[in-house]
Amino acid sequence: MQIKAIIFDFDGLILDTETPEVLVWQDIYRVHGYELPVDEWARTIGGYGISTFDAATHLAELTGLDPAPLRTRYRIEADAVIHAKPILPGVLDMLNEGKSRGLRLAVASSSPHAWVDSHLARLGLAGRFDKILCSEDVAPGRTKPNPDLFLLALDQLKVQKEAAVVFEDSPNGVRAAKSAGIFVVAVPNPLTIRLGVDGADLTVNSLADVSLDELDGFLSAKN
Repeated sequence: MQIKAIIFDFDGLILDTETPEVLVWQDIYRVHGYELPVDEWARTIGGYGISTFDAATHLAELTGLDPAPLRTRYRIEADAVIHAKPILPGVLDMLNEGKSRGLRLAVASSSPHAWVDSHLARLGLAGRFDKILCSEDVAPGRTKPNPDLFLLALDQLKVQKEAAVVFEDSPNGVRAAKSAGIFVVAVPNPLTIRLGVDGADLTVNSLADVSLDELDGFLSAKN
């Protein structure tokens, strides 16, 4: 079966929002004489995950500081770095190739619409997708690693799971895609690779390292 739809994660897959965030928290922790527990932070990436770690609360507990100013400083500094980041390699080519083939294109993100929509608009990508699905579009607590976002994407794109491909960077996203029964390509970044992306059907260093022709072949072999 040939590909009819591509579903993209957002954070860490279209735009590297995750590395700047962890680097900023590391700086803030070090100012106060502590080290950010990076592995614990990484476990939260891509959804609820297997950790409820909150960096501001954790540092406040260590130092006795008010977490609100810590959170504000983090957001301002991280946003400045994120806004300077380019779209990640291979994303535009994949979107262009998908559009030229008439594929349905969607974003499925555990982040809120305010975050995803604003960045996609700023990057000139908002109009490139048929559907943009975020945390508010599923029940509370049902973002990744639950399959709900991907099942909703299939429903709204009117595509069978066997004809779709998901691109994900995090273990939570990979688990969600597999739970939805969709072929998933993992594109881990330096942060998420620390946790591994076990269970992905294919793992690549960058979206530039894979083509739709290759993915058609993989899907045909699987189905």
